[in-house]
Amino acid sequence: MIAFLRKADRPEALRYVHGGWVSALAAGALTWVVATYAIGISGASRELTEGFGSLFAAVILLAVGIWMHGKAQANQWQRYIREKMSRALSGGSGWFLFGLAFVVVYREVFETILFYAALSTQGNNAMLMAGATSAVAVLGFIAWAMLRYSRTLPIAQFFRYSSWLMAGLTVVLAGKGVAALQEAGIIDIAPLVSVPRLSVLGLFPTWQSVLAQLLMVAAIVVGFAYNRQRVSR
Repeated sequence: MIAFLRKADRPEALRYVHGGWVSALAAGALTWVVATYAIGISGASRELTEGFGSLFAAVILLAVGIWMHGKAQANQWQRYIREKMSRALSGGSGWFLFGLAFVVVYREVFETILFYAALSTQGNNAMLMAGATSAVAVLGFIAWAMLRYSRTLPIAQFFRYSSWLMAGLTVVLAGKGVAALQEAGIIDIAPLVSVPRLSVLGLFPTWQSVLAQLLMVAAIVVGFAYNRQRVSR
């Protein structure tokens, strides 16, 4: 989001994005206190949260990915800028950026809190903190690289690569979401022995998880095809 606003030359809108993620971290700290001292987190509740959260994120990424793919053509992007950008960040739309940044970050914070709370009950907190610190360092470098070099990317490639990245994450999250709900007992399990288990790709040997991923792939193909057809008109 920050790279997008910088490329669009709208630095005054950055305060909404920064306000959103800072507020999400503050809410995450409060959630940590509540989760640690007021709620007994069971395995089922953790899986339910991960499952529904992953499916919700998959739907959001699907919509955003198709939208970004539609703006991959330079002329489409310029038209969008002329028609929308003059009023996109005025009034309440700035708060839309705030809300989007908050939801995206808090969703990750909440899932991380549940995950770390479960791991902390197993002891060895020193290694847990070492892993968390290493992850923060790696993510910080990735964020710096994205913000540092995003300005030099051609606008068409910037949107095209982003849309394909979101499409891939959509498929992964759909599979993981269904698998988590299956572990929680919400969705039945129909084994599919011919499919390997590759959790990093969200691929699990059940009909339900594979079908969810196939549905996401179909939605992506239809959405991208519609975008190409609209451009060719």
